[in-house]
Amino acid sequence: MKLLLDTCAFLWAADAPERLSNAARTAVAARENDVLVSPVSAWEIHLKSRKRGILRLDRPVSVFVREAMARLGFGEATLNCEALAYLERLPDVHGDPFDRVLICQAIHEDCALVTPDSQIGRYPVRVFW
Repeated sequence: MKLLLDTCAFLWAADAPERLSNAARTAVAARENDVLVSPVSAWEIHLKSRKRGILRLDRPVSVFVREAMARLGFGEATLNCEALAYLERLPDVHGDPFDRVLICQAIHEDCALVTPDSQIGRYPVRVFW
């Protein structure tokens, strides 16, 4: 199975796997699954780490993301204009621009999006949690 991690799912997989659902934790750890992280998640982590009290990291975001992806065996999802073209077709359900781009990537790459966000299930994307 091909999985794209929502930003919170990536953060939890990296530092607090107990926060993932049992199904998500098992799927993310399964070697036969292709688990991907979007550059959009690195950007979102960067922005949240700059806001006081939202997200604290003990090292630069780029180092945190690279080390976590390598340690967990995650790949990097590509982001291109073809994937972003799906933005024009998404209904106006979710206002978070990061989630909207992740939805587009998941649709374009035929991935299940690993997320606890129930709003995302209202989009034409496979959700795994």
